[in-house]
Amino acid sequence: MDKNMMYLLIALVLAGFGVMEFASRRYRDTVHASANDTTLEILMTVGLLAVTQPFILFCSDLLGQWLAPGMRNAWSSLPWWAWAGLLLVGDDMTQYWWHRISHSPLLWPLHRAHHSASYMSIRITYRNNFFYYLMMPGIWISGFLVYLGCGWMYFAYVVLKQAVIIGAHCAWAWDEPLYKVRALRPLMWVAERTISTPATHRAHHAISNADGIGHYKGNFGNLLFFWDVLFRTAHITRRYPAAVGLRDDQLFGAERWDKQMFYPLLQSQREYSALKFGGKIYSDE
Repeated sequence: MDKNMMYLLIALVLAGFGVMEFASRRYRDTVHASANDTTLEILMTVGLLAVTQPFILFCSDLLGQWLAPGMRNAWSSLPWWAWAGLLLVGDDMTQYWWHRISHSPLLWPLHRAHHSASYMSIRITYRNNFFYYLMMPGIWISGFLVYLGCGWMYFAYVVLKQAVIIGAHCAWAWDEPLYKVRALRPLMWVAERTISTPATHRAHHAISNADGIGHYKGNFGNLLFFWDVLFRTAHITRRYPAAVGLRDDQLFGAERWDKQMFYPLLQSQREYSALKFGGKIYSDE
């Protein structure tokens, strides 16, 4: 598998879940996006896939040549399961921690855009601040692993990871009907503790924790939900929050897309905002 095949497969995954959003009417009934939302989501999706990820892979290769010139493809003989372990720890586990600390006051402005959507959909999968991805340790580590000889395994891993992440954000909750099948209960018990599902990830996007379903201070996993289980941030209910998004946007109005995307280069003019120096995370608590 090469890079072009990777992008093609990710596009097919997006298309497949997109079809289900429309076929199930979940997009029509729940996704009420503004032009501000659409601009942010299009620019960030294109920015990540066409600019940020290729840029990081390119820079990682240059750094590898500079710091370890004799190590290009030095690990290429490793078996696939070894590469899988290296990628899961080097990329997915570090992304868990990056995501987790991005809910702290210092880094929240770089991740806030992802939670400002008042709906769940494949369209918000890559909705984030530009610097959130540019600084993400896992992408840089993956770049060095490619330099060391990861090769096709990296592209296969990315497709699998994106399929899980896209599915977890989908307006159509693919896990919901499966919970109702008695014969699948043992399988779903394992699945929801292994990978991110719509139920566990929507809890993370919930606008409130008051109903016992929302858990925006946990459920940080991307590909593997196992990291939440391991590090005790998991909250599993098999239920879906009534509303997602941010309470401060309801109270004070949505932040402009450019401030969400390019903070700290651009600062919010909103009276109460985390997207300006000295701003704070809003909480009803």
